[in-house]
Amino acid sequence: MRGLATWHFSWSKLMTSVSSLARPTSENRAGLFDYISPTRLNTWLTCPLKFAFRYVDGIKQPTSPNLFVGKRVHNGLQCFYQHRQDGRPVSAAEVSQHIVETWDEAVNDEGMRFDSSDDENALRQQTVGLVQTYLDGRESDEGFPIAVESPLECPLVDSDTGEDLGIAFFGFVDLVLEDGSGPVIVDFKTSARSSAPLDIVHEIQLSCYAYAFRQVFGQTEQEL
Repeated sequence: MRGLATWHFSWSKLMTSVSSLARPTSENRAGLFDYISPTRLNTWLTCPLKFAFRYVDGIKQPTSPNLFVGKRVHNGLQCFYQHRQDGRPVSAAEVSQHIVETWDEAVNDEGMRFDSSDDENALRQQTVGLVQTYLDGRESDEGFPIAVESPLECPLVDSDTGEDLGIAFFGFVDLVLEDGSGPVIVDFKTSARSSAPLDIVHEIQLSCYAYAFRQVFGQTEQEL
């Protein structure tokens, strides 16, 4: 996503939510407070009950077809940028071939079930089409990838008080590009729906990555 994000949410309120989540009580199960991630945080803020089902009770929803497509799009873009980072650039056609060749393995790994082979073929073509559209439209001078699907981990500190909340932040940033103006943090999103809450989810996720990037790389991002 190009362009500076607009910050509609209050960072102090965000930290308050994190703080309340990060302080363990006797009722909380072990392992729940190992780390905070953008996914965990957004789940907590949008639906605490869903958070409890997933992270307290350990109830994991099966991967939906739309989520599966999103994961395969991410994998295709990771393939493209990882090769660029390694100095072995690949073409859009080669990325499409990678998506097709790794599709069945990903289906097995995720335990995916489709209504019909026609539905599966349509989703595979949709994935290829989404990646092709992105690659065709990207800017040729977008910068060099310095981080591709890279883990970021750092202490979570209240930005207002400087208090260490006693829990780590952990997440995988999709892409960081470096050009003459400075680092650009990129988060890829595919979605089958469009609604107001998604805007705040994107901004929280980007702000989390910006926070971790500053802590880990010791730089300030130029763009999100």
